[in-house]
Amino acid sequence: MRPPNTPATGNTISNPVIPGFHPDPSVCRAGEDYYLACSSFEYFPGVPIFHSRDLVHWTQIGNALDRPGQLRLPLDSPSSGGIYAPTLRYHDGRFWLIVTNVSGDGNLLFTATDPAGPWSDPLPLPGVHGIDPDLAWDDDGTCWCTTAGVGQVRIDPGTGETIGPRRRLWSGAPGAKAPEAPHLYRIGDYWYLLIAEGGTERCHGVSIARGRTPTGPFEPCPANPILSHRGTDHPIQNTGHADLVQAPDGSWWMVLLGVRPGGGTPGWHVLGRETFLVPVDWADGWPVVGELSPVLPAPSWPLRPPTAEPDVRDDFDTSELAPHWISLRHRPPEACTTTERSGQLTLRASGASLDEPDVTFVGRRQQHPSCRVRALIDVAEGRGGLAVRLDEQHHYDIEASSQEVRVRARIGPLDTVVASRPAGTGPVVLRIEVAEVRTLNDARTGPDTLSIGIEEPDGTFAELTSLDGRYLSTEVAGGFTGRVIGMFAAAGSVHFDWFDYEPLEH
Repeated sequence: MRPPNTPATGNTISNPVIPGFHPDPSVCRAGEDYYLACSSFEYFPGVPIFHSRDLVHWTQIGNALDRPGQLRLPLDSPSSGGIYAPTLRYHDGRFWLIVTNVSGDGNLLFTATDPAGPWSDPLPLPGVHGIDPDLAWDDDGTCWCTTAGVGQVRIDPGTGETIGPRRRLWSGAPGAKAPEAPHLYRIGDYWYLLIAEGGTERCHGVSIARGRTPTGPFEPCPANPILSHRGTDHPIQNTGHADLVQAPDGSWWMVLLGVRPGGGTPGWHVLGRETFLVPVDWADGWPVVGELSPVLPAPSWPLRPPTAEPDVRDDFDTSELAPHWISLRHRPPEACTTTERSGQLTLRASGASLDEPDVTFVGRRQQHPSCRVRALIDVAEGRGGLAVRLDEQHHYDIEASSQEVRVRARIGPLDTVVASRPAGTGPVVLRIEVAEVRTLNDARTGPDTLSIGIEEPDGTFAELTSLDGRYLSTEVAGGFTGRVIGMFAAAGSVHFDWFDYEPLEH
């Protein structure tokens, strides 16, 4: 069975093409290959990199910022701080990645010959101000960096120096909130400046302008915003932060972020901002964005799905963790290892709970509205468990020690042990099941429920509690991220034999 919300291979494809907390997509083409980067905020390693041959099926091939020297996230940096909005480009035989680290280092430039890595050490850009930096080269090799605002400055990508003053280009519709996410392209006779505006909430939208030179002046499209679902009941909301790319048949497509709110009013999105795909036509020299929907007609070129579905289980039988595993702000090797016990992940505690920014945590993004997570944990030398995390103040945990297993809910200032039971002997299987709510009882119905408990030796699920998922949503917690589900150590050393993540259909 194909997991829900993953692209199909028949006459239609499914959106999002990269589900779960994968916001601010930036895409580039190199020959027949496509590469895409996303924001990573407070998580390490940073900036996941994906590869595709058809723009529909994407596989994560690494993280661009996978060394402490590339990504400095101080322990006092807040959740939803860190790495914002990369731009990924292929130019002159190299890949270029520009990002903003809002937790201290500002705008940084990285390069690689292989987007799977390794990527270079960061090149600081002290003269580039503003988030969401973009890179574009004109015909004579001049490199232009455009940032949220929307302003532009010429840079030397070899030294990081700016050349000349920063100039204001265009700020979208008069009075529009948050003109950001600029991308500059040469297409035909024009330079096009694509931006997001309206803020990354329900009023998010995509607008565009064009000019004869990369420095303008820019003429706004009379049909702006060219994409927005504001004021609609469309199942995909918060649409914006887009990037254009040309497909194998010469057609144009757009990747962008959106969310899928669930439940009643006001609607809660729990997976974060996800990456969607939509076709683009051209009329009178302007892009015309097609229908963005959960199901799209398949493109005309051959689709190239992966040869096998992703494994449900990670047995931790390799020396390095797979690239989808992320931690909070850093991942000291002494706190996280797969070599201490063969075929097991060992976590050593630092912070005493998920409330603390330095807690030892290894998780993966929740990518499906309904899923089952299981892990076999040995707490003979410590205390730890499974957590569903949005930030330090919003998480649900099931924690095991040699004395008890307990479920804890942290919702803003409220912190309570919801359920507990005595521990058994030996390792225990912890289990969390997330079930999307499809039927609304009334306007207050939440988006999903989380059933949390342990698995008995015969496989029976002993549920300790069931919790409303709305409290682990962006609409409640705020911020820019989505749910991450994973393993943590709260005291001593904790060993995980395996971890299962299984999409479910409800």
